[in-house]
Amino acid sequence: MKILVLNCGSSSIKYQLFSMTDNDWSVDAKGGIEKVGMKGSFLKHQKENGDKVMLEGEIIDHKTGIDYILGVLLSEKHGCIKNLDEIDAVGHRVVHGGETFSSSVFIDDEVIAKMEEMVSLAPLHNPPNLKGIYAIQQLIPDVPQVGVFDTAFHQSMPDHAYMYAIPYSLYKKYGIRRYGFHGTSHRYVSKRACEILGEDCGNQRIISCHLGNGASVAAIHNGKSVDTSMGFTPLEGLIMGTRSGDVDPGVITYLMDKEKIGTRSASTLLNKHSGLLGITGVSSDSREIYDAAEEGHERSQLVIRMYNYRIKKYIGSYAAAMGGVDTLIFTGGVGENEKRTRAGVCEGLEFLGLELDQELNDNTRGEEKVISASGSKVKVLVVPTNEELVIAQDTKDIIEKL
Repeated sequence: MKILVLNCGSSSIKYQLFSMTDNDWSVDAKGGIEKVGMKGSFLKHQKENGDKVMLEGEIIDHKTGIDYILGVLLSEKHGCIKNLDEIDAVGHRVVHGGETFSSSVFIDDEVIAKMEEMVSLAPLHNPPNLKGIYAIQQLIPDVPQVGVFDTAFHQSMPDHAYMYAIPYSLYKKYGIRRYGFHGTSHRYVSKRACEILGEDCGNQRIISCHLGNGASVAAIHNGKSVDTSMGFTPLEGLIMGTRSGDVDPGVITYLMDKEKIGTRSASTLLNKHSGLLGITGVSSDSREIYDAAEEGHERSQLVIRMYNYRIKKYIGSYAAAMGGVDTLIFTGGVGENEKRTRAGVCEGLEFLGLELDQELNDNTRGEEKVISASGSKVKVLVVPTNEELVIAQDTKDIIEKL
């Protein structure tokens, strides 16, 4: 079964074409379009054999972009299929499923209508996700589609974990509660870690740290998410590249009053100009921040301490919530590749029975590996995430049951 996985952002489209069998899978081609609707738009495409090509063109909208992708997949020179009929299904990453979707679903008109109702919960993310679905309906209308939601994995959180202490009527009226994000990633790495360790996910207390430009921690008890650091929006929780993470709500109203700014400017301040960038004034990229810190830049040194401390606090609180922790996972661009962050986060967690193997940690970058010492009570792993594979697998499972 060939499954096209699409991840449509506001000005980008990422894709992978999977060949799926019962016991195995491979990626026939992958790539992405950048600057959709802007000047200088382009497509980067890579075949299974590693051949790469960059194609420039005027890509005015998502439908045009997806049509362009299908054309490249069909291309005699760059493609890997001879006919669009070879595509058995399309799986879409959808950011927000609200309380409606607790698992991946076959997309029909009723599902689309419900997704449209939830646009207000994710006004920046769900509209482009929907544009991808609309485009497939128009371009290859007979191909079934599946939606895989970032929030779905966290729908297992108990109410005492997802509720905010605001008037209950506002929760009922507007759906204001903690939803969590990166769920597809947390689901994948927690399952994969158990496979690596030969453990049963149904009998594990796992803390998963997805650390990238966006970052979140999840508490996963017996295979189910019981808490996560992101909340109603992806702004809550850890310090991120340009997002503030947890902040006293009183600070927001205070700044709006003092700076004479409205809600939109306040949102931009907290989402685009805060986090690592806001503290350092140097960069939102951890690599550049570590370089600056090593050269003596004090604010870079400060934000590294802040960043690691915030992650450590969440790990400690989730260990308390689950009555302990068996496995700690690092994933995402920073988690997979930055040994100094992993070491900084793990330092001081010895009271949990966690002992990092410094040599293993220092020599691990972007690969699956256990990096805890042999006698460590808590197993520490690096597990590169693969959200696209989860989307492809869910799509295959759902389509086969139709």
